[in-house]
Amino acid sequence: MQKIALALVRDNISDSVVIELRNMIVDGRLSAGERINEVHLSQQLGVSRTPLREALARLAHEGALKGVPRIGYFVRALTLEEFEQIYPIRPLLEPEALRLAGLLSRDRMKRLRVINDEIERARDADTVIALDDDWHLELIADCPNKVLVDLIKQFIRRTRRYEIALMRERRNVSLACATHRSIMAALRRRDLKAACAALRINLQTGYEPIASWLKARESKEGS
Repeated sequence: MQKIALALVRDNISDSVVIELRNMIVDGRLSAGERINEVHLSQQLGVSRTPLREALARLAHEGALKGVPRIGYFVRALTLEEFEQIYPIRPLLEPEALRLAGLLSRDRMKRLRVINDEIERARDADTVIALDDDWHLELIADCPNKVLVDLIKQFIRRTRRYEIALMRERRNVSLACATHRSIMAALRRRDLKAACAALRINLQTGYEPIASWLKARESKEGS
């Protein structure tokens, strides 16, 4: 029992480190191309090397860092080019997953409402993004094509670091919750086609705000 408790605590530390490092990349405190100094960073964050390394591995899996064998991790740049390649994928995949999942049970619809309410109450971008990911995965949980669901999970991880900029604006959080309600309303009407269309709109609304932020960021870095 003691080992399990220790593992849970370590996981919580690792989660916190992931959130902080992700924010440091978005804010520019960790620059594109910078090599991660594990000793310095563990001291700066006040954590041991083990949860730090777990966090670095997770961020590399997300695409935020690049791991080089026997050298370490390097910060991957947030770029408009990458964003334009990966962001349009989810609006193609998730509506198909919902179509295959079909109409949702009462229990699943209730969980979607609860999560959406929690998103509206959340006051920081990291919590919003985590809950929004939970909402989307709950929506397609009954999809029988597990390869498709796994692919969607990969793109959720890849887009996460870009969406921090989006969810720092309360109006964007409110818009996301409103489009979630549109999807749920269509499902309550048993209109699966309309729900899939509303889901596509939900996944497309973040494109312009994030693209504008990236363009301004790249212009500032180039000046």
